[in-house]
Amino acid sequence: MLETQPTKRLRWLLWSMLAWTLTIVVRLMWLQVVKHDELVRLAQQQQQKTVEIPAARGTIFDRAGQPLAKTLPAESIVVNPLKIPDPGMAADLLSRILDLDRRTVLNKIVAAKLRKSGFLWVKRKATSDEVVRVKSLKLDWVEFRAETRRAYPHGRLAAHVLGSTGMVNQEDTVEHGSAGLELSFDEELSGRPGLARVYKDVRQNAYDMQVTRSPEPGVNLTLTIDSNLQYDAEQALEAAAIRANARTGSLVVLNPYTGDVLAMANYPTFDPNVPPRHGEPLGSRANLAVATPFEPGSVFKVITLAAALETTNLTPDTMINCGNGIIKLAGRVIHDHDRYAALSMADVLAKSSNIGAIQVGLKVGEAKLYEYVRKFGFGRKTGIDLPGESAGILRRLRDWEPSSIGSVAMGHEIGATSIQLALVGAVVANGGLMVKPRLVLKRQKTGGVETIAPQEKPERVIAPETAIKMRQMMEGVVLRGTGKRAALKGYTSGGKTGSAQIYDFKARAYTHTYNASFLGFAPVNNPQIVVAVTLVGTSGGSAGFGGPVAAPVFRAVATPALRMLDVPRDLPETTTLLGSASASARNSENDLAIAGLGGAPAGTLESAHAVTPVREQAVSSVTISPPVQGGSSAARSRESVNGSPLDRRPFFIARSTAAPVMEAAVVSRGTGPRVPDFRGMTLRGVLEESAATRLPVEVIGSGMARNQDPLPGSALAPGMRVRVLLAR
Repeated sequence: MLETQPTKRLRWLLWSMLAWTLTIVVRLMWLQVVKHDELVRLAQQQQQKTVEIPAARGTIFDRAGQPLAKTLPAESIVVNPLKIPDPGMAADLLSRILDLDRRTVLNKIVAAKLRKSGFLWVKRKATSDEVVRVKSLKLDWVEFRAETRRAYPHGRLAAHVLGSTGMVNQEDTVEHGSAGLELSFDEELSGRPGLARVYKDVRQNAYDMQVTRSPEPGVNLTLTIDSNLQYDAEQALEAAAIRANARTGSLVVLNPYTGDVLAMANYPTFDPNVPPRHGEPLGSRANLAVATPFEPGSVFKVITLAAALETTNLTPDTMINCGNGIIKLAGRVIHDHDRYAALSMADVLAKSSNIGAIQVGLKVGEAKLYEYVRKFGFGRKTGIDLPGESAGILRRLRDWEPSSIGSVAMGHEIGATSIQLALVGAVVANGGLMVKPRLVLKRQKTGGVETIAPQEKPERVIAPETAIKMRQMMEGVVLRGTGKRAALKGYTSGGKTGSAQIYDFKARAYTHTYNASFLGFAPVNNPQIVVAVTLVGTSGGSAGFGGPVAAPVFRAVATPALRMLDVPRDLPETTTLLGSASASARNSENDLAIAGLGGAPAGTLESAHAVTPVREQAVSSVTISPPVQGGSSAARSRESVNGSPLDRRPFFIARSTAAPVMEAAVVSRGTGPRVPDFRGMTLRGVLEESAATRLPVEVIGSGMARNQDPLPGSALAPGMRVRVLLAR
């Protein structure tokens, strides 16, 4: 049968429809079967987003349960750049209200518009006042996101211990620890963030959210810090630093048996609620008590004498030859701050005789002294739970110079931190054991069981009988030595003062500013606290030494601490305390460890023994005569140079490493008054020394004292003057 034209068209139409149907079926199978998983993934990327739910950061408490750091709700401000009609106007409004740089805000908005982004952070964790002011504008392109912020309710209290938190970058939604315990325990405090699936429509607006994993709050930490004692320590340290014109200061209070840090203060301090400002020095928030070593000076004599009790036949009653204030060691003539002929070893510590300490150190020997320096923890970290701890400075024994034993015996050529000094005090106080310092007392997860932080087994450093002898000798420092200002009302106390000259690396010489320290404990028979305090950069002659500057800080901290700890008194309340020291008392507080025996402080700068030749200069000389005897005391006390009152400090030696060292053989042995060593002093230092010793001085040149005639230690004949040559 012959097909008609309509029949043909119908057949072709049917075949076309069949082919189209088969194509659709194949495509559907391709999409629904072969490409199913990939297409589902792409759809979920467009319609769903997995986001983290921040976990609440753990709270930090003091030992009494008072919160020192906690997490509070906060709001952050974001904008939709695509909805902003005028970027310039938006930048003007937001920068004024939020205290931001206008140009920075404008650039961010313009850049977001160019990349078609509908989201831009403007300010994270804004203050409540800022949020209220922005909300009052009722701008449809501004949004507010609920977040949390870290808060420190007591402001600066224990700031260096707690540290601070901050964002790593602009996209970060969680604060991380940036210093202190917040950094050391960041992982534990942060907890485990939760996860949520957010569903969005075609315009990327969220319409639903499903939590897939709940957040786990961070661990709560209970510290060994006592807030009340911490406050007292910070106040006392700051007041002393201001009085002594010190650059920095640090203080540590320990329980000598457990190693618990009851207080750790630094000066200057900061408020962790306030983020670092632009241009703020990187080290301005460093914890000086653990991160910054210093030359301890005479405090170190505790180690020297303890090593002698352990390794030699010396006893506290053994008489030590102090050479009338002079000794020759490895070709160097070393002077003491006073002219002692002989002292018992107990009085070597009490009166802080440098030559006595050197004689004891020589008796111990380099190898044994180095061994005990290491046993007392110098040259290694204590392991405290704080970032950035320094091991201090201790040269290897083979790197010591011939005169290093003299320097180390009295606390030079070595660097220690305040926490290391505190542990030295703990060894003496607890019977000879080195404990590990502890800052975290307990940990607890929310709703979990509280766990006590374990204590490490202490190491034996000295014998118990040695510790008892050292406690008795250190009590003598407070009763009759350089530490009288550390006497407590109602309690016995022991300790050691220290004053070390600070080395100027630019001038390559020791200066007339000091590290003023005190290491003490109380009560003597059953010590319950150890306090180590150091003020760096004190000045004013003997008024900047450890006895006048640091010992009163010990008293200001230890007295309330013992009462807070309910320690029974072992002295009557009527105990007389040393108030403003008389001239004779000030003289007895001189504990300056003579600097310049070797080179620069160990491990920091190589020794500088070369002497720069002094060029003769055509300058006029200045002659300073001693004050006239007699006259009113008021007139004598107001003697001055260029209108500046002279400090009547006791005689002491301050030797620059850049100054030549004379042999003892050329020192005159006459019967007149002995000439002090002016070398390395500034003009003012020379004039102050002249006024204090009542010796006439002729000063030539300017800069630092480089040479003098007669030599140090010589007898000054009647009618003669000391000629001091200064040069730059």
